[in-house]
Amino acid sequence: MTGRRRIRSTFLPRHHRPVRALALVAGALAAGASLVTGCGVVPGTTGGSGDDPIKVMTWAPSDTEATNKPGMPAFAEAYARWINARGGLNGRKLTVLTCNDKNNGVGAAKCARRAVKEHVVAVVGSYSQYADSFFPPLEGAGIPYIGGYGVTNAEFTSPLSYPINGGQPTLLAGLGKELARDCGNVTLVRPDTIAGDELPVLLDSGLTTGGHRAAADVRAADDASEYSAQSTKALAGSGSAAGSGSGKEKEGCVVPALGDRTSTFMDSFRRARAEYPRVRTAMAMGSVDQTEIDASGGASGPYEGSYITGWYPVASDARWDAMKKVIKEEAFDDNRIDSADAGVQTTWIAYTVFRKAVESLGGGEVTADSVRGTLNDGLSIPTGGLTPALRWPRDTWNATNHLASIGFPRMVNANVTLQVVRQGRLVAAHEGFTDVTQTLRHADID
Repeated sequence: MTGRRRIRSTFLPRHHRPVRALALVAGALAAGASLVTGCGVVPGTTGGSGDDPIKVMTWAPSDTEATNKPGMPAFAEAYARWINARGGLNGRKLTVLTCNDKNNGVGAAKCARRAVKEHVVAVVGSYSQYADSFFPPLEGAGIPYIGGYGVTNAEFTSPLSYPINGGQPTLLAGLGKELARDCGNVTLVRPDTIAGDELPVLLDSGLTTGGHRAAADVRAADDASEYSAQSTKALAGSGSAAGSGSGKEKEGCVVPALGDRTSTFMDSFRRARAEYPRVRTAMAMGSVDQTEIDASGGASGPYEGSYITGWYPVASDARWDAMKKVIKEEAFDDNRIDSADAGVQTTWIAYTVFRKAVESLGGGEVTADSVRGTLNDGLSIPTGGLTPALRWPRDTWNATNHLASIGFPRMVNANVTLQVVRQGRLVAAHEGFTDVTQTLRHADID
């Protein structure tokens, strides 16, 4: 990589060279590593036939100095309590094992090996950057991975993966497509690393799809404690200019894509921006969320007016009411669970998929093979409008799968939403989803 602290890239395909540029983006947006692993459990026994509980696992990192997603396993436990209070799945109790991978490959492997040892029928609604560590044990045991967070290339290539969103590639491509309409000059601030070198490819694919010129590229150290020089350069280069062919002067836009250092950049940016013409900021979900917006001052903070791309509707949307009911009834006082957190939302949708798969089996045996089989047979699963209906055909390399041609054969949802920070809250910038399938297909990838 470089002499600086390495940005981990798990989007490094081993068999699909065409996606190398897309694959590297997750590393530039993902966080660092820690040590060890720890596991918890909602008590129960192995899944299978008869009246035994149906056993699954949910894992995510927590208590690390980098990315933490404690709300995902916490919500999974709450979901198990909620579904069991209503008779379980097809009359059987749901048992959720949880595991903390600690943002470490060894920890991720331990979680996966425990899933195999415990004979879980699926890993559901989880987050880990270490696909090379956790997928081999799962694939060896035939255990499906349903609804990962989308931070690794393997989640879009492994035949045992059932992703519910388009991961990090869709977010940046979708952001570029949206900014093409509303921005004058666009400046990307990104890590000066090999992984960071690929970020302009995705943003520019969206900008050029919308008839906009490519973004200016400002490089930055990924481990800096302040970004005053980069802020000044971005502000100077993003002054108002004519937008995509309209001739009408539009505000410039600055896109920080520095992962867990985005908040550090925004602190420097806030101090510098008063001396320059007004610009907007924009970023992908994962670089910022409602918690960070609140912590930085809400409506008076640096994110006010920012565009943010996400995978799902905003947290205030009524389509999340069912998830919020589960939280209210089973985890009202659990401050690990935030209904606005994309990780919690991903876990809810993933368990919706799993529940529908089990229900489709009727009174039949519930095993890893049977769950995988019903999903592979083309079961179409509605998610209450939170995503398109999800369906994973067995032949993912067929001619109608346009994303297979760029190395993402398991990606079945390339939709993103555009959100904006207004009065300190993330709200929908416009209704509906934007499909970035064609944007990804036409990215200028080496």
